[in-house]
Amino acid sequence: MRALPETILSVDGLNVTFATPDGPVYAVQDLNFKVETGETLGIVGESGSGKSQTVLALLGLLAANGAAAGRALFGGKDLLALPESHLRTIRGAQIAMIFQDPMTSLNPYLTIGKQMSTVLRLHQGMDRRAAWHQCEALLDAVQITAARRRLGMYPHELSGGMRQRVMIATALLCKPALLIADEPTTALDVTVQAQILDLMHELRSEFSTSIILITHDLGVVAGSCDRVLVMHEGIKEESGSTADVFYRSTNDYTRTLLDAVPRLDGEHADPIREALTDDVEPVLSAKGVSVEFSVPGDRLFVAPKVLRAVDDIHIEVRPGETVGIVGESGCGKSTLARAILRLVDSCGGTTCLLNRDLSTLDKEELRSTRRDMQMIFQDPLASLNPRMTIGRIIAEPLDTFFPQLDTEDRSRRVADMLTRVGLDPSCVNRYPHEFSGGQCQRIGIARALISQPRLLICDEVVSALDVTVQAQIIQLLIDLQQKLDLAIVFIAHDLAVVRRISHRVIVMYLGKAVEIAATDRLFLRPRHPYTRALIAAAPVPDPEVECGRQHVTVRGEVSSPLENLAGCGFRSRCLDAVAECEKCPPVMELHDGTWVACHQPQLRII
Repeated sequence: MRALPETILSVDGLNVTFATPDGPVYAVQDLNFKVETGETLGIVGESGSGKSQTVLALLGLLAANGAAAGRALFGGKDLLALPESHLRTIRGAQIAMIFQDPMTSLNPYLTIGKQMSTVLRLHQGMDRRAAWHQCEALLDAVQITAARRRLGMYPHELSGGMRQRVMIATALLCKPALLIADEPTTALDVTVQAQILDLMHELRSEFSTSIILITHDLGVVAGSCDRVLVMHEGIKEESGSTADVFYRSTNDYTRTLLDAVPRLDGEHADPIREALTDDVEPVLSAKGVSVEFSVPGDRLFVAPKVLRAVDDIHIEVRPGETVGIVGESGCGKSTLARAILRLVDSCGGTTCLLNRDLSTLDKEELRSTRRDMQMIFQDPLASLNPRMTIGRIIAEPLDTFFPQLDTEDRSRRVADMLTRVGLDPSCVNRYPHEFSGGQCQRIGIARALISQPRLLICDEVVSALDVTVQAQIIQLLIDLQQKLDLAIVFIAHDLAVVRRISHRVIVMYLGKAVEIAATDRLFLRPRHPYTRALIAAAPVPDPEVECGRQHVTVRGEVSSPLENLAGCGFRSRCLDAVAECEKCPPVMELHDGTWVACHQPQLRII
């Protein structure tokens, strides 16, 4: 291992500017920081704070209209003064970067092996065979099973977690002195996130690699970083050791960030909403809901397979109640929501809204019933028509469900709804692109509520938002629910958010419900091993708690829903699996107030 200087990167007076038709935009202003050998520096801040532009400037990867000034010493060389030809020999060899979305970072036309081996052949002059063997060894190191076979696969054939592992392996091929990870776990489920963070920690220890970790997740920072740099609107708000920033910060912006993070742990956890009584007639009652899709065979003349995306789900939601649905990507959460709204066809079960069986309604009856059930989508900007003003967007449901209203009444209702969601009614003539992500989500909420629905389905409505905006939207939904007596189905992968807003929670795995319980029971006394694993994998924004807690990482990847495994679908990843789990599928049974589908619903303290 080569000897490394104590300070591996020193940045002084970094400024990043973008030329635009409206004048220069200052993305980063007078930024100073250092990275020591073998340490992890976390850079945190909201969207647009300049985190990504900072590291892109260091690597000479700014957009064509961007310019960087200042000094960035790495190995005695000023990265900002080097020509592109010299920077190309440093990128990938001495400084490597992991990007947020591996699917857009990997070439879809090349196999994994071809892409990885190119790095070694370019920077180290290896022949094809030696490079291939080195790539296989590194895929093993990042815990990808059947590494040799994976080298011949294309990016789309791998899961999200595997693609991110490939990105990490590629970045480490030349044993770089500095690894830059830009939101490497944002798009991943909490269990896969825990695996990736553990892997990065192990590789840092093995190779003495310094890491710059860019993230908006303060729980990740608490458990992974030695020091923290807080940015806001291109300016450094503060920096220091992780403990100093989390426990002794006097900076108002930093305190705002920390206070906005929902927590799962002990006495610091947000208050749990008490479950409602069962004597109220439910707004939504769905029993045995199942959804199947036909998947074409992977070869010619091979019969299509049946994918059971949702399998025998029961859900009831009462007025004023929120039922949270959690689980990893692909478990069927969103498909269940679409089946409830009859946006996809169910192959079994019944769904009743206000005691009306939706499966018996014809097209016109279903259209009129949609007034009582509305949905808010994950991406607020993508779900709003860019060619319509927000006043027109919010008024559109009124045209459908209340055609008798005149222009004045419609305008009054739109203005009233904008006020309710915390927006200025005077902005009705503006377009969606003129608003921030949080404001667009408020517009989406206004559009959903303008028809006065009884049921609101929220599908990952805060996952794309910054933590401070996320807290505002969650509180807005709680306030509106209390005022309007709304029944809410809240789908999310963030357990702390689900804990904050839900009265009851359904945990899904491979299309099945594995645990259903009141929020306090589920988070304080989880019964199913998968639920326990989800809670254990969720990071806590507290360095001392993160260092002291036991991290239980779920083994392996989620099985393909096409496999139709006998027995329990979670058994291959379960630490408590027994012989019975391979033979008999567990049946949902009631244990001390919790419905759980497990042969061994024992209580274990996390």
